[in-house]
Amino acid sequence: METIEVFIGSSRILSGGQVVDTLRPVSFVGEKLGEYATLTGDNDTRGIKERLFRVNDGRLIVHVKAWSRWQGEPDTHSLHEVTEADLQPNGRFEFLGAASGFGRPLTLDEALSEN
Repeated sequence: METIEVFIGSSRILSGGQVVDTLRPVSFVGEKLGEYATLTGDNDTRGIKERLFRVNDGRLIVHVKAWSRWQGEPDTHSLHEVTEADLQPNGRFEFLGAASGFGRPLTLDEALSEN
């Protein structure tokens, strides 16, 4: 395990180029298990990057960075304690779980309920 540093809070650039930054560092001992990134806006203008960590006391932690290339829109950083259920199909971080080896195939009933 290693010391990992992430940030929580937000930052944004105003129209005059001024940076408004409330980011605070958070450090912990753990290991990165995986990450998942997706675009949420048109033309690669917004996205989300999620990283999954197991900390030295066994907890699972997700760091989420929601970013924007639009002037005045903030990049936000947050931490979330999760369970393995959050990383499974229909869980809050399903795709991160799949990318990190926690996923499983959908059951037939789960697949049919998605239609």
